[in-house]
Amino acid sequence: MYIIAGLGNPGKEYTSSRHNSGYMALEYLAEKLSVKLNKLKFNSVYGDTSINGEKVMLVKPVTYMNRSGIAIAEIVKFYKIPIENLIVIYDDIDIPLSALRIRPNGSAGTHNGMKSIVESIGSEFPRIRIGIGRNDEMDLADYVLQKFSSSEKDIVSPIIEKAAEAALEIIENGIDSAMQKFNINKLGETPLI
Repeated sequence: MYIIAGLGNPGKEYTSSRHNSGYMALEYLAEKLSVKLNKLKFNSVYGDTSINGEKVMLVKPVTYMNRSGIAIAEIVKFYKIPIENLIVIYDDIDIPLSALRIRPNGSAGTHNGMKSIVESIGSEFPRIRIGIGRNDEMDLADYVLQKFSSSEKDIVSPIIEKAAEAALEIIENGIDSAMQKFNINKLGETPLI
């Protein structure tokens, strides 16, 4: 069994904000797989599907970003899922807009949602980071909660789709294959690793 979790904040005021890039990737994936995200449990909205005979839960924690670990820990512990079968998709200010980084594990960096998850269950799980860049002239909280501009949407939309596809690749062919196919340093460039 696998969990693909997209991080974000619940509520209409946060829809399409930079900080909800993980939600957007999960919603794209749900649509692609014809999965309804209509179940509410584990402090999450989720839906189930099957990929290559494996049960897969698509999960959006509704605890607000900074408490994402509460929801993720509940699901992982309830289903006794190996931590390496959790895949988390989220925004990252530390990589440029149009970049996508996939890693098998690592630190939480500056992301409070990931800090919450790592504190709750550890850090040995794959993560897919969607680059949103940063604006040093704006307060960080204001920046991440701001909606993408129309020109930014044009850049980030294909990256969000690739993040969703990378999660499927991890399940179907492993993390190394996903890193080779989907790590992107900048728009149009895909390095081997």
